[in-house]
Amino acid sequence: MDIEIITIGDEILTGFNIDTNSAFISERLTSAGFNVRYISSVGDSLDAMEEAFKLALSRAKIIITTGGLGPTDDDMTKRAVVKVFKRNLVFHDDILEDLKQRFAARGLEMPAINQNQALLPQGASFFPNKGGSALGICIAESGRVFISLPGVPFEMRQMIDDEVLPYLKGLNKGKPIKVVAIRTTGVMESKLAEIIKADLHLGQGVKLAYLPSPKGVTLRVLATGEDQDQADERAQKLVNYLEKVAGKHIYGREEDTLEGVVGRLLKDNDKTISVAESCTGGQLGMTLTSVSGSSAYFVGGVLAYSNEVKVNQLDVPAETIEQHGAVSEETALAMATGCRNRLGTDYALSITGIAGPEGGTPEKPVGLTYIGLASAHNTFAREFNLGNDRDINRQRAVFAALEILRREILDI
Repeated sequence: MDIEIITIGDEILTGFNIDTNSAFISERLTSAGFNVRYISSVGDSLDAMEEAFKLALSRAKIIITTGGLGPTDDDMTKRAVVKVFKRNLVFHDDILEDLKQRFAARGLEMPAINQNQALLPQGASFFPNKGGSALGICIAESGRVFISLPGVPFEMRQMIDDEVLPYLKGLNKGKPIKVVAIRTTGVMESKLAEIIKADLHLGQGVKLAYLPSPKGVTLRVLATGEDQDQADERAQKLVNYLEKVAGKHIYGREEDTLEGVVGRLLKDNDKTISVAESCTGGQLGMTLTSVSGSSAYFVGGVLAYSNEVKVNQLDVPAETIEQHGAVSEETALAMATGCRNRLGTDYALSITGIAGPEGGTPEKPVGLTYIGLASAHNTFAREFNLGNDRDINRQRAVFAALEILRREILDI
């Protein structure tokens, strides 16, 4: 059942908002065995929306839109829907009363403009919205299913998982599917592909996709079968092969995060971590503490952006910086050692580098980064050349540091 996703809003076309909705919906649908054929965006124009909706209906069985269901004048999705399907907007007193009660429960008086949200296409069915006031709309007609959802990401995500996917699965008569996401880091996509393809033999109904990001490369295994057991077996055969040839680069599956995996390793081994950061500006500490329960292993950190802080707070010898520079293996080693000694942790990580876009030299170009690790048994620093983009450099440095720690704990 081919699907088209349409995201609606001038803010998407102008670049002021990044379209994360279509990526989320596409991932969820693909994992459920649906075939997303098209993704498009359209602005807040009634004529443009009508054109986009008609085109989607001509080439896809299922259309899912997000955005334009609010109460203001620029929210025109419902008007476009009734125009395309030749229906009227009908006022629902029960929906209005529910809206009033939801506002009252928060101690608020409902603005009069929100009454517009009780106007809904004639003959449509609706998906409840636990997080907001705009209902999801579903019209099934002439072998097509047209679904409109709010554009607010957290509202849309809840409705996709709780309402839309169960509804669509009831319609799906395709082959059973198994999707497995394998998370890797510390190896570039091309190198990983080289490792994997050496003896790779994809069987019938099996696909492998490489999905790179600054955090690492996700390997997505997708297998179909005549029944679910066959789909599962085909997927597992490829997973076993991937684990055999690329196991040291794999840190988890599905929703695993590197920071979560490292946190579990620290917690399971009753170990603590501290961090000393320069070019990443606190992102390593922020990433580690994004995990619930991180207080069990994360002690603290030093944001040593200046040389003075490196010397005064981390006990980095001034002569080390003078002789080798703030961005050097020697300074990274001293930062990690000083951090561990100061904060009394089992492990300490340090990051110092040239994030860019300024500050590079022929000898030390933008992207040059040193990551240090100190523990009771091992102290070392590694050199990385991460690229030219400041934000990506900082992200890559954080996840390179986490991967160094993961491998140290596991003795890989």
